[in-house]
Amino acid sequence: MELKTVKIKNPDELNLILGHSHFIKTVEDVYEAVVNTVPMAKFGIAFCEASDVCLVRYTGTDDELVELARENAYTLAAGHSFILFMKDMFPVNILNTLKTVPEICRIFCATANPLEVIIAETKQGRGILGVIDGYASKGIETKEDISQRRQFLRTIGYKQ
Repeated sequence: MELKTVKIKNPDELNLILGHSHFIKTVEDVYEAVVNTVPMAKFGIAFCEASDVCLVRYTGTDDELVELARENAYTLAAGHSFILFMKDMFPVNILNTLKTVPEICRIFCATANPLEVIIAETKQGRGILGVIDGYASKGIETKEDISQRRQFLRTIGYKQ
């Protein structure tokens, strides 16, 4: 077995969700889940098929995001993984809905941070072991940091 690190290409620091699924209809079901939860959503999803012809399957509502998802999924080439890039929405808007999609097995991360994916490769194929989401902690928040965090959440409308 060989361990590899794959850096996710995300030049605009877009929000993304990386997960693991189990069936070819993942792209269609995720598409429906997103548009039914966030009407007018801008997104692209790609799914690495892990049997039969082993293609990267894709769809979305934004051509640039679809291409970004396709490119990253093909670089990952990890069985039954999917990557969803989004604009004008946040993972928090869709995560609970995605967790109810029957073929989704796991969400590895939801982030806009720089992302590295740890891959194991064998003669059979590739699989995701985990992710490195952003950077290591640099300290513990102060009372001023707590106040700023609370104010920020209220400013962006996630708390009252």
